[in-house]
This record gives sequence, C-alpha cells and structure tokens, in this order.
Amino acid sequence: MAKKTSWPQFRVLLVAGLCLVSVGRAALATDESAASPLRTIPDPLTLEEALTLFHEHGFDLLLADLAVASARGDLQAAAAFQNPIVSGAGGHTFHYDPGHCPDGGCSATAFNVNLSDQGVVLDLLIGKRRLRAKVAAAALEAARLSRADAERVLVPAVKQQFTQVVLASAALDFAHQAADMARQTEQLVQAQFNSGAASEADVARAQVAEMDAERSADSAAENLAIGKAALASLLGVRGPIDDFHTTDVPPPFVVPEALRDASANTLRVLALDHRPDLAAARAQVEGAQAARDLARRQRIPDISLVANYQQEGTGQGAIQPPTATFGLSLPLPVFYQGQGEILKAESELTARDIAVQKLTAQVGADVGEAFASFESARSRVQRMESRLLQSARRARDLVAYRHRKGAASLFEYLDAQRSFVTTQTDYYQDLGDYWTALSKLEEAVGMELQP
Repeated sequence: MAKKTSWPQFRVLLVAGLCLVSVGRAALATDESAASPLRTIPDPLTLEEALTLFHEHGFDLLLADLAVASARGDLQAAAAFQNPIVSGAGGHTFHYDPGHCPDGGCSATAFNVNLSDQGVVLDLLIGKRRLRAKVAAAALEAARLSRADAERVLVPAVKQQFTQVVLASAALDFAHQAADMARQTEQLVQAQFNSGAASEADVARAQVAEMDAERSADSAAENLAIGKAALASLLGVRGPIDDFHTTDVPPPFVVPEALRDASANTLRVLALDHRPDLAAARAQVEGAQAARDLARRQRIPDISLVANYQQEGTGQGAIQPPTATFGLSLPLPVFYQGQGEILKAESELTARDIAVQKLTAQVGADVGEAFASFESARSRVQRMESRLLQSARRARDLVAYRHRKGAASLFEYLDAQRSFVTTQTDYYQDLGDYWTALSKLEEAVGMELQP
C-alpha cells in the first residue's frame, strides 16, 4: 500500500521543487548571457561584419546593457507595492480553570492575529511611491542614454580602427613593393660594380637604400599587427587572436555631403540636439528633482492601517471575547524631520544642473576641436591628391628613365625613389588622419556623418 504524503511533507517538496526550477532558470539565463563568446574573427572581415560583431560581443556595450537591466530592476522595485504584514500569537493563561466557567465557553488558550497594510493605502494618497518610481524611471532613462552614448563613442572607434587596419595593410603592401624595388636596384648596382660600371660608393648607397626599405616594411608590419590587436579588442575577442584580413580597399577620399558647407557653429547646434551624454545628464537632473521632492515628502510620516483580532474563549464569561480592532500606526517626527536628506537632495540637484552646464560647454569644445582636426586633415589629403602624389611619382619615373639612359646618377635615382616612398607613406598617414578626424567629428556631434 502506497504511503500517503502529509501536507507538511508536500509543502516542503513543493518549495524545494520551486527552488530547483528557479535555480535552473537562473543558470540557463546565465548560460545564455555568456553563450557563444567571440573566439575568432571572420577572415576576410568587412566593416559591416566588424560592426555586427561589436554590437553582439563588445565588452563595453555588454556592460552598458547590464546597467540598463539593473536600472530596470530598480524601477520595478521602486514601483512595487509593499507587501502586507500578517502576524499572530498564541498563549496560555496559567492558574485559570476554564471548567468553572458557567456557560462552558471559557478557555485558557489565547490567540490574536494582526494585519498591517505597511502604509500602502495612505502612500497612494501621499505619493511617495510615485516619486520613488519617478526617480527610478529617470535613472533608467539615464542608463539607456548612457548606453547610447557608449555607442556614440565606440562605433566611430570601431570604424576608425577598421580603417586604420585597411590603410596599414595597404601601407605594408606598398612597403614590400618598395623593398623589392630597392633589392632589385642593389642587385643591379652590384652587377654593375662587378663589371666596373659602378663604384663601391654606389654599392654602399644601394645597400643602405635596401636596408632602409626593409626597415620600413618591418615597421609597417608592426603597425598592422598593433592595429589588428586593437580592433580585435574592440570587437570583444576572448582568447588568442588569429590572423585575419580585411576585404575592403583603402577608402577613397570623399567629403560627406553633410560637411561640405558645415561650420563649427552649425555642428555645435547639431551636437546639442543629438549628444546622448547630454540627454543623459538632463535625465539625471529630472531624477534629482524627483529625489528632492521625495526627500521633502518623507517628512510626512508613513501611516499604516492596522487590523487586529484576538480571542480567549467565547461567550459572556470568556476572559477575552472575540474582539476586532482597527487603528493607525505611525512614527512621530519629534526629534528629526529629514533635514539632512533634504539638504543632500538639494545639493545633488544643484550639482546635476552644474554638470549639464559643464557638459554643454564641453560639447562645444569637442566639436570645435574635432572640426579643426577634420579641416586640417582634409586640406592635407586634398593637397596630396591634387599635386604631391602625382609630382613625386612623375619625378621618380623621369629620374629612373634618365638613370637607365646614363643621364642621371644613382644618387639622384635613389633620392627620387626615397622621396616617392616618403610621399606615398605620408599620403596613407594623411588619409588615415582624415578618416580618424571624421570619426572623431561623428563622436563629437553624436550622429553619423559618413555616407
């Protein structure tokens, strides 16, 4: 015959089962939040894939998402109603014999039950809960805007770093080509020296040029490796970084339509409307105002409604007939009325106002600095593409032709080749500075400006 489970045993089993379910759900949520960490980067990698990986695995965005979730939990806690409190007690009256009670309704066992609403009813009238929820809602909005501000800062950083990797890769290819040309020149001069057509000084110059080209190639390889490591860190790679390549060619120089007629003043106006960190600071001011109002409202005592039932026996002869009572419970604000909390809340509100003013000034400075860098980088790239690159290439080609015909010395050829390599390397640097300045300008304005 099966053994029947009593109610206390069933209750224990039920609670244990619910605990196991809760633990299982929490573990599942933890596993899902930490699932599929980024171990490798696709090869080849595009800018769109890099941005997607950043949004899915970037450490700073993950932390910002958790901050938003935490603020959402604070809002739920602040908006929740207090649970009512139920309490009870029982006892025994000694040296009392209920058998001598004439109507038989007496008892030596006493009990009472109390119920308190924890101030919920009157709190709805006073509005403390509403103010607490308002403070938490402002904090949640500030957390969301802070998350948007993290994107404002980091998305341009990902674009900038990706472009730097692309340009570093192109610079490395060019450095290898220059090293190959220098190596071929050194071999040619060595052959000429063996035949008596070149001097030992010419061989030394060619060897120095070859070693200088190889040194430049090593430096370019180092810059590319550093750029890839920085990009992988932004994308949230866990563990060793495998080598990867980018599919995009160096981005051509183009001025976005939004910046062709822009000025620092017009961009400053856009920034004041689009910067999420400024909006987050304003949300914090709203939260500080609600916190100040709440601190002032706290001077009103928390009044609780209390219901009580007690009994010891029944009938006219009972020590305590069945009795129900209703009342109020409140602390008396005799010694302290929350002056410290009010002063602190007012100081916090003033600090938040000053923080908004400071950040507004900082936004203007950020835009002015970023726009100046953008204008300078644009001017350098335009100068490079309009005159310097073509002139350096043409000078190198003309001197190379004259050198092959014997009309120019090896020194002149190596100097022209060195100038061309330097100019081309500077062009990649200027192009990288331009796209970096454009990304910094997007960060300063708080909106996308690139086509």
